[in-house]
Amino acid sequence: MTELAKKLIARDHRISITILIVKFPLTPEVNDRIQSLAASVAGIRFVDLPQLDLPSLDMARTPEAMVSIFLEAHKPYVNNTITQLFFTPESSDSKSARLAGLFMDMSCTPMIDVANELGIPSYIFFASSACSLGLFLHLPVLDTYIQSDFKDSETEFTIPSFKTPVPPQILPVAFWSKKQDGYDWLVYHGRRFKEAKGIIVNTFAELEPHAVHSLSLDGSTPPVYPVGPLLDLQGLIHSESNQSIKTWLDGQPSSSVVFLCFGSMGSFSALQAREIAIGLERSGHRFLWSLRQPPQEGQFSPTAYMNLEEILPEGFMTRTAGRGLVCEWVPQVAVLAHHAIGGFVSHCGWNSILESLWFGVPIATWALHGEQHLNAFEMVKELGGLVVELRLDYRGGDDLARTEEMERAIGCLMDSDCAVRKKVKETNEKSRMAMMDGGSSFNSLGSLIQDLMDES
Repeated sequence: MTELAKKLIARDHRISITILIVKFPLTPEVNDRIQSLAASVAGIRFVDLPQLDLPSLDMARTPEAMVSIFLEAHKPYVNNTITQLFFTPESSDSKSARLAGLFMDMSCTPMIDVANELGIPSYIFFASSACSLGLFLHLPVLDTYIQSDFKDSETEFTIPSFKTPVPPQILPVAFWSKKQDGYDWLVYHGRRFKEAKGIIVNTFAELEPHAVHSLSLDGSTPPVYPVGPLLDLQGLIHSESNQSIKTWLDGQPSSSVVFLCFGSMGSFSALQAREIAIGLERSGHRFLWSLRQPPQEGQFSPTAYMNLEEILPEGFMTRTAGRGLVCEWVPQVAVLAHHAIGGFVSHCGWNSILESLWFGVPIATWALHGEQHLNAFEMVKELGGLVVELRLDYRGGDDLARTEEMERAIGCLMDSDCAVRKKVKETNEKSRMAMMDGGSSFNSLGSLIQDLMDES
């Protein structure tokens, strides 16, 4: 969302941005990132909302429900903060600026009520794909005519934003069972999307032509603005890690290293890590591998393995010394931009897909959580050969991805004659053109700004 704010300010000097910060008790590292942004980005100010407690932990309550309930509880505080900033006589903003709109994350749809109360337009910022947006918009319809739990469906789903029928097992787990309260919240969000003045989506028309076009065919859907790829090309700052990884990559030949990284929540058991290690060793390719263990009891995020020698195959670190580097945290954007990287084994988070395409690095899919399986399915089936298929339906547990799968996928990914590599190069060029003056996303952002100004 901050990247969107930067683009808006850069395009029109009349625009200033205030970002309201919801503080999650379990993600204190975000505060450091916000302080860094506040000090470095002109024209954007960050305002903290009061710290609220998460809902009482209930094993029957899903994470989607807990987050939604937590965000809904912020409605009065958002209302009060906006009123104080813009609608009181003593507010300097009320005298010098018009509040053009309230932009909200896709999980914050209860804030549409706040916008309506204050008489300002509301806009959804959808951080994932146009295909996923189409699923959310169509979910209330699916909910009506599919009576069983989605996971029990014997047929694939027809979703307007997909040309290809979507298998039930590809949907995020939260969609699987209607009995879970998280599912009810997803239907709620999907229904409320249509009440917004507009929806901004982090994609570009050339990447998802069918999905983007489909969103304009439903007369009840508000205008959709594809303005991506919105990328944080600076990345998070971890200077010591950055330098050691960069030094190692600088010593590798161009396009020779396969990069394995699975997002902020990605982790693997020791058993799965061994399978990956054997596959990497057998492949014969150089590798950079970000490896972490699942969250330990009482923890929210994955942590580093304290002793890699204990969990990886005996002698692995010695045999692969020089051609492989295993570490906990990596500066993903800086790594993907490095000339030594030739392929990316990814969890298929939407940001990671866009970053990889931006730098022209082909992906092998290994989805883990959330909508990542849907993203991987879109890349493999919907867009036809834009990635190498490793795993589409991996859910962890006893369902290990085996050595043979790893070896095959890495071999295909790093083959200089791989058809995927050529298609990624073409998409890389399209992604950059979309953001240039006259490009599709450039024009879409201009339309959004014009619509904001027309509200005055």
